[in-house]
Amino acid sequence: MNRTVVKFLWAAALLAISPAALAQDATVERTSADMVEVRWTGAQAVDLYRAGLDDEAPAKAALVSANDRDGHETVAVPAGTRATFVLRNRADGHLVHAVERVIPLAQGSNFRDIGGYPAADGKHVAWGRIYRSGASPLLSDGDLTLIGTLGLHHLVDLRSDEERAIAPTRIDGVPYAAVGYRMASLMGTGPMHNGGDIYRAFPKLLAPQMRLVFDLLKRNDGAIEYNCSAGQDRTGFTTAMILSVLGTPRDVILKDYHLSTALRRPEFEMPKIDPAAFPGNMAAQMFARYQQNPAAAKPQPLMDANGRAFLLDAFAEIDQHWGSVEGYLQAEAGVTPADIARLRAIYTR
Repeated sequence: MNRTVVKFLWAAALLAISPAALAQDATVERTSADMVEVRWTGAQAVDLYRAGLDDEAPAKAALVSANDRDGHETVAVPAGTRATFVLRNRADGHLVHAVERVIPLAQGSNFRDIGGYPAADGKHVAWGRIYRSGASPLLSDGDLTLIGTLGLHHLVDLRSDEERAIAPTRIDGVPYAAVGYRMASLMGTGPMHNGGDIYRAFPKLLAPQMRLVFDLLKRNDGAIEYNCSAGQDRTGFTTAMILSVLGTPRDVILKDYHLSTALRRPEFEMPKIDPAAFPGNMAAQMFARYQQNPAAAKPQPLMDANGRAFLLDAFAEIDQHWGSVEGYLQAEAGVTPADIARLRAIYTR
């Protein structure tokens, strides 16, 4: 049998496999400090391997469970390490990564990977390349060790000058960038969650930060992390712009956005503030009031009284004034259609 016929028969065999027979929707959730639950759907039987983010072949990985048919597996992992796995479909050898999205930090907040989401052309956002987070002034030494394994090459701080002054990051040794602005410009439209007004201001307010983030992404010289204080509003807008460019559906972007409510740990986003030590610092006065209000310690859903996500106000502003996210980023951040094609080539698999 000649090589062309063999290739044709192999391709036909793959096409004949029902999509339901392939492992999909693979997730890894931390259930305790040293245990995770791996779950997946679709495949009739898989081999589960413990593997690194860059491991594609099971030969490089440690077998955890063979011929697994029940769609889940509880796995022990050392505390303070990130759990990553590869599932190999036994029917055809198809490989799927299952990765712990939330970085398991002892004293961090909302630090997570945006990989794994569906992207353009049937691909998925690459794991281990783009991270989003809340502020990191109180990370433990163990947290810093774990973050050191992520291979970060850039850290972009989306916070105001005042926030950065009262809660500097503990992450050292990573090139750090920020665009200076005053807290007053952020709060000029009113309270953070007053009808989404501030989200409508984000496209203009954060345009310099979008140029910075996308310029670093275009450089493609290592993983990037960006953060604000809570890791939900400014960080949520930035993530929405990145995922939109990569072709992630808007409903998925909104699901990622809403994860922040459960994943925030406000007690680790800001040290105890003595407002007298920061006279004239609007952020210090504001966060000191929050720390005196027990209700502020509970993260609130990112939606208005009608259940509408605040992020939709930013999208509406973009659609009204620039026509699309692509139009906005080209006009305000210099991201061209050729850049978008290249970013998809780099950051999707």
